[in-house]
Amino acid sequence: MKKFFYVLLAAAFLTASCTKKQVNINYNGNREPLKQNAYIRLPLGTVKPAGWLNDQLTIQASGLTGHLDEFWPDLMNSSWHGGDGEAWERGPYYLDGLVPLAYILDDQKLIEKSEKWIGHIISTASDSGWYGPAKNKDRWPLAVANKVLMQYYEATGDEKALKVITDYFRYLHNTPPDWPDKDWRGVRAMENAVTGYWLYRQTGEPWILEAIEKIQNNSSDWTSYYETFPWDSAASAGKKIPLNWGPVGLTAHVVNNAMAIKYPGLWYQQSRDERFMNAVFEGIRKYDLNHGQAGGRFSGDEHLSGKSPSQGTELCAVVEYMYSLQELYAIFGSGELADRLEKLAYNSLPGTTTADMWAHQYDQQSNQVLVSEAKRNWSTNGDFSNIYGLMPNFACCLANMHQGWPKFISSMWMATNDNGLALVSYGPSVVEAFAGKGTRVRIEEITDYPFGNKVTLVITTAKKTGFPLELRIPGWADSTIVKVRNKNFVYYGGELCRLDEKWENGDSVQIEFPMTLRAEKRYNGSVSVLRGPLVFSLRIEKKFSPAKMNYENPGYLGSTDWEIMPESSWNYGLIIGKDNLLGSMEVKLNPVGKYPFADKGDPVWSPDSLKYLLSGQEPPVVITARGIKIPEWTLRDNSADVPPLSPVSPGGDPEKITLVPYGSARLRITEFPVMDIVMMEDLKE
Repeated sequence: MKKFFYVLLAAAFLTASCTKKQVNINYNGNREPLKQNAYIRLPLGTVKPAGWLNDQLTIQASGLTGHLDEFWPDLMNSSWHGGDGEAWERGPYYLDGLVPLAYILDDQKLIEKSEKWIGHIISTASDSGWYGPAKNKDRWPLAVANKVLMQYYEATGDEKALKVITDYFRYLHNTPPDWPDKDWRGVRAMENAVTGYWLYRQTGEPWILEAIEKIQNNSSDWTSYYETFPWDSAASAGKKIPLNWGPVGLTAHVVNNAMAIKYPGLWYQQSRDERFMNAVFEGIRKYDLNHGQAGGRFSGDEHLSGKSPSQGTELCAVVEYMYSLQELYAIFGSGELADRLEKLAYNSLPGTTTADMWAHQYDQQSNQVLVSEAKRNWSTNGDFSNIYGLMPNFACCLANMHQGWPKFISSMWMATNDNGLALVSYGPSVVEAFAGKGTRVRIEEITDYPFGNKVTLVITTAKKTGFPLELRIPGWADSTIVKVRNKNFVYYGGELCRLDEKWENGDSVQIEFPMTLRAEKRYNGSVSVLRGPLVFSLRIEKKFSPAKMNYENPGYLGSTDWEIMPESSWNYGLIIGKDNLLGSMEVKLNPVGKYPFADKGDPVWSPDSLKYLLSGQEPPVVITARGIKIPEWTLRDNSADVPPLSPVSPGGDPEKITLVPYGSARLRITEFPVMDIVMMEDLKE
């Protein structure tokens, strides 16, 4: 009997040991009573870009991000650095991209710029905890400024920045709620929780969670919104979506939606109620179902506007959706979130800026055959919204666009709860982090991904050290081969590869993805062509011309407003086979050029010659396909009309057409009508 007791005791001990929560000793994960997250975000500067991604961030630093404060009055005179100008969101928005870009690139010029702003912001802190320009009385811009100070603290360890954040949250804790549904600070109130939970991970002060709970309970109820979701396809078709700035209209605003998708997920950490987790995934599903666009985004040419590929998506919504997905992946660890993040980063983000990042659009379209000031069927935006320029509509995107690339880089790697490292999003990068029992390791990711299909990870460590290395297998990547120490493993889409090894200096891991072409069903039975995370678009010959705008562009360095006119046909239907749908298409790989998302003929600003030069490089991936012109498919309201219902009866001869990555196509057809193969075969007979 005594022996049996000890057996039971040993079994209980083993069970407890197996189920005991593992806590990372190197990085701050969620403390009790918060639910432990799937992964831990690494501090800013831990992950750096390499290869073509380093070129992309260098382009950004050489473009608008690196120079905007030198010529845009809203930043030159900003009250956020001691001027007498704009005192609301534009300064913090700009810094939310400038600060991570500066420290990720170790760019001394940009670091000095950042410090000028940060130093003044810190100096404005009052005894009450409020900070920022004296004439700002609104909490919304401080929610953004908190994220700026958070990243700055991670990069520098400046305790003064941590004190400002702490004192401000003490202010929120001690003052009455002020989160009205009719104002931005109300519908976006839970943006404060990003910094709040980060602060709790640093300090463990319980009153911080009380402050977050007070925000959650007294601000817009996005969880119920996702459960009921009033702005479905019927509401869009019936023009019942409120296109206004009142309390209800703000719930249809595209940027609010892109931010808010993470709010139930953030609160899930504290509530532990699966209702909030479910609301996140249900919300994403409903976005896709009712407003989904190619490239992973949802429509919103200011307000949600349906699934037609002629509707636009605001650039602010793209970068905010990306950031929401980064936060959500750390919480839930769901591969579909990272799949979408890559899709946005490698398609929708570069597709809405010029290759040199000296100009951006306010609204991008999946089927974008004309870039001009002509009147469009936008929900509420102005006629200039799809010009590539300095400030083609509201100035919010000019201030807020800068966070896209640097925050994506920062989230490419995360820490696991058991002292390992996880590769979240693929692309050339270097992570230098602590793993195992506090050993500093370096992992270089050598790849041309998403253009190429091979990834090599090279591990550098001063001593042999054990830690798990987790590799996300993208959902599309069936039969992915992972090779480590002369052993091959095969994984299928959506699985997690976990390599729990004792790593030695020079060890490597090889990954090979099966980048077969695939088709994605889109609007009216049309299809989009994908390879890996890349979406492909018809190459349309084009002419760039300076545009005359409704504002004065000073023409500082490369700042230009462009209209783009088509010089070749765009109204093609795609020929795809019955069984092997895309088997007749040919893929050609080219070297990744200096401007990774340029196409032949694109003007790119040369900082050496101080003028625009025409790019002669081919995109890294070019696909040759076959299509047939559809004469009846024409413009409507100065955009490509909705694709005719597929399959389309053939009325002409097949032609070779060229597809390029969406991010390289400033004019594009991305949702193609499909030609009726059966009728084509009948015609042959």
